[in-house]
Amino acid sequence: MEFLEQFVMSGRIVDLMLAVLVVETIWLAWRGKRLGKGLPLAQLITNAGAGGSLMLALKAVLTQAGLFWVVAALLASLVFHSSDLFLRWTSAQRSGTPGDPRAR
Repeated sequence: MEFLEQFVMSGRIVDLMLAVLVVETIWLAWRGKRLGKGLPLAQLITNAGAGGSLMLALKAVLTQAGLFWVVAALLASLVFHSSDLFLRWTSAQRSGTPGDPRAR
């Protein structure tokens, strides 16, 4: 149990989570290009960037990196998340999906 506590509190768990996120993002981008299906690359990157930034904020807290790094990571997450929402909104408007306010 001590190993798990050390793994989490040292921030190493976040390193593992980020590695999985990078591999997943690369795989989804490759798969999307190969099959011509899936999220557009910009949406994929903004989505992964938002999650990755939140993970970096968690690591900053766990490692006591300082308030500046926590705030910087959270602001980066906000920028990625806002960009993701903007891309989804404009995509929905172009395709006329139910999220399109003009469809009402």
